[in-house]
Amino acid sequence: MGTIHVDGQTYEVNGADNLLQACLSLGLNVPYFCWHPAMGSVGACRQCAVRQYKDEDDDRGMLVMSCMTPAKDGTRIAIEDDEARKFRASVIEWLMMHHPHDCPVCEEGGHCHLQDMTVMTGHDSRRYRFRKRTHRNQYLGPFIAHEMNRCITCYRCTRFYNDYAGGKDLGAFGANDNIYFGRHREGVLESEFAGNLTEVCPTGVFTDQTHSDHYTRKWDLQFAPGICHQCGVGCNTSPGERYGEIRRIENRYNGEVNGYFLCDRGRFGYGYTNREDRPRQPLWRCRPGEEAIPLGVDAALDHGGDALRSARRIIGIGSPRASLESNHQLRQLVGEDNFSTGLTAVSQDCLHRMTRLNRTCGLPTPTLRDVESHDAILVLGEDLIQSAARLGLAVRQAALTRQRELAAGIGVPGWNAEAVKTMGQDRYHPVFIAWPGSTGLDEVTAARQFLASADIARLGHAIAHRIDPAAPGVEGLDNDIAEQAHAIAGALLAASRPLVISGSSLDSPDIIEAAGNIARALARRARDGGLLLVRPEANSTGIEMLGGQPLEWALEELEGQHADAVIVLENDLYQRLDRKRVDHALDQAETLLVVDHQHTPTLDRATLALPAASFAEGDGTLVSLEGRAQRFFQVYDPRYMRPETRIHESWHWFHALTASLHREPVASIAFDEISQDCASKNAALTAMTGASLPADFRVDGLRLAREPHRYSGRTSMRANQAVAEPRVPQDPDSPFAFSMEGYSGYDRPRQQVPFAWAPGWNSPQAWNRFTDEVGGHLRGGDPGARLLHPEPGHHDYHREVPPRFEPAADRWQLVVLPRLFGGEETSSRATPIRERTTPAQLTLSPGDADRLGVTRGEYMRVAAENTQLTLPVVIQQSWPTGLVGIPAGIDPALTNGLEIILSAARNQPPLSDREEVRP
Repeated sequence: MGTIHVDGQTYEVNGADNLLQACLSLGLNVPYFCWHPAMGSVGACRQCAVRQYKDEDDDRGMLVMSCMTPAKDGTRIAIEDDEARKFRASVIEWLMMHHPHDCPVCEEGGHCHLQDMTVMTGHDSRRYRFRKRTHRNQYLGPFIAHEMNRCITCYRCTRFYNDYAGGKDLGAFGANDNIYFGRHREGVLESEFAGNLTEVCPTGVFTDQTHSDHYTRKWDLQFAPGICHQCGVGCNTSPGERYGEIRRIENRYNGEVNGYFLCDRGRFGYGYTNREDRPRQPLWRCRPGEEAIPLGVDAALDHGGDALRSARRIIGIGSPRASLESNHQLRQLVGEDNFSTGLTAVSQDCLHRMTRLNRTCGLPTPTLRDVESHDAILVLGEDLIQSAARLGLAVRQAALTRQRELAAGIGVPGWNAEAVKTMGQDRYHPVFIAWPGSTGLDEVTAARQFLASADIARLGHAIAHRIDPAAPGVEGLDNDIAEQAHAIAGALLAASRPLVISGSSLDSPDIIEAAGNIARALARRARDGGLLLVRPEANSTGIEMLGGQPLEWALEELEGQHADAVIVLENDLYQRLDRKRVDHALDQAETLLVVDHQHTPTLDRATLALPAASFAEGDGTLVSLEGRAQRFFQVYDPRYMRPETRIHESWHWFHALTASLHREPVASIAFDEISQDCASKNAALTAMTGASLPADFRVDGLRLAREPHRYSGRTSMRANQAVAEPRVPQDPDSPFAFSMEGYSGYDRPRQQVPFAWAPGWNSPQAWNRFTDEVGGHLRGGDPGARLLHPEPGHHDYHREVPPRFEPAADRWQLVVLPRLFGGEETSSRATPIRERTTPAQLTLSPGDADRLGVTRGEYMRVAAENTQLTLPVVIQQSWPTGLVGIPAGIDPALTNGLEIILSAARNQPPLSDREEVRP
């Protein structure tokens, strides 16, 4: 800590910060452009000038850039000094010299850091009267719109894209006052984090193209705190709605999870909530194959109650993409013994092992923020950028931390970004990845192991045995794998905070147990490490903790005619198991009741289909891969925005169906009651009620506002239908109001913040007003409640080591490769995600390609027991012989470890000679 003096006032600050960070953390206004709290200082824009004095006797001082000046103990500065103010105003004037002054038509208007800083410095007139420099814009793909003429040359975009996120295809071209930020030629930005440019850029150079398609000013959007539903990481989001549509997704700051950034699937994959073909009314079919008849709510409940009462036994199939409350209510409706999680047996087994290891391995589960502070990382069986992208970005930052440590060794502070980069060059903390193919983190790895699933597990067991000889050894280990195990074990032992990451992407319990053995070995060596296990879906962790039987069990009960009615919750069974088997099981059911927010093959054959709320239209709790229970809140009431709709939360439908089943009137019920009931009846979920504010929370008697105070008014909420409107909806389930009338400030600490705004701060940089320090934690605490904690005591090692993988002569083992775009069910329904999805390819090793006589681009036919498909070939130089890779999301009948037959399909033209290509 240190003491600084600012404009005659004395403050205690973190002495490791620079003056700009220190002042912003104190709530003082200093304008800036090139600095970003996650990326440090480069001193490029000169906007943050203040006057610094040598001591209390110095009355002249000198102008310094606060972002490049350390906040040393005893520092004296003046922000309000006249010369400093004039200098900052002149900086704005020259930065604005070529700016088009198009705020009324710029999509960043009202959300723009440049506007905020212009007002802060007092610049309000333009003296430049000559021709402006202009640029041509580029097409950068379906996510990002480009308007280069608005650029002020702060370099934030390239620093984030290249240095922070590891992108390669965005650069700065030109010199002096004629700099162009873009690609070397038009084309889709390749980084999985390119969408963050829309928030990193302080102007309107990079804007959200998906928002442009149905544009609304920020002050006319209605927000609520959201949780990303597109993977298991649990990033916090701010969904914005207008006229009953989600118009954009922005990052919502959580100091322990996603910080300032999202992946592109989480940011742009919301389009499925706006689809016109969504189910919006209950649908009834008297007989299979007949056209569905729309019903009202009462009639649907009557039909549903009658059908369920006539059933001998009802099976309930839950979902890892539905909330805990919805799954709990379904289980209450059908009974604990009749409830299935909706997961395949393999997936559920993997999830069960991961939950057990998080409790018994002896090491804690780190948050994403913690991940960035680990100094040696082993990734077993995961391609993180594709399976848990935001976690992959955190692993990259952990590797880069080595550069800051090297710089600190010679007295260079960590916030001095360019000096740190120059000092560090390509030196990283060791990251080791064992995965069949190339990954998005290969650039920062110390070593890569390209192995089949069984050999990845064997490598893990060998590492554990090297760390602790009490762990089981591996017989018949290849010399190269033994050497790799020795090197990795040495790096983990040499680290002060080693981290092991694994997961279920390869559906391999052996890999998960091997990761657990390494964690146990490190724990026994008293290492301050961690174990982080990747779950695939938004509530995979939560549904496993809730408990239930696997999906195959549910289908067997139907096939054996032990049950004649089944209720499916937000789950397309055809995405999980072979079509023939699902068809056969559902054919045995007299009643199929499906609750979902998308038209799926499962819903399309339902006896009764009930329209469920998406994440934007309902409340619920999810549990992330780190075991953090987090609440997402209703953004808008769909029945208010579209009176003809009959959408309700799934847990509401099940509550009403329970009453109808027992011929009782439907009593009103609030979300807090459901959540508390779920917590009280499931010991593992007891702490979940701490994930959010109660519905009766108020600030000085006021609800929290979902809308900015500049919202166009209540009579505009349905202006697309009529100007005169009924009373706004009343929300009994949360402390938020469907109105701008309520508290929306930053000075009362709270966890749940729907959107960032503070006086003078309209851009995403307003989040700095809500944190205890810049880049720290929300002053009200970061959202969520941790449910997974290490249990005391030592637990024995897993003793079963799989045999090594042996390629077969005429069959290949299938590897289903996770993919960020196109590999997840709901986001794949969003048009921008579909445009960004690359065509499916079949990955082979050079040896297998030679043996089959195929080259890149030629087509191969993949045949398994119940399916076949034809794909073009891509040859990857390091891909293991005997494996075939296909991307996720193509055919659920093709699963990890499945033995397949390959044959040539030569009716398609080849592309070019063989070359190494990333999948």
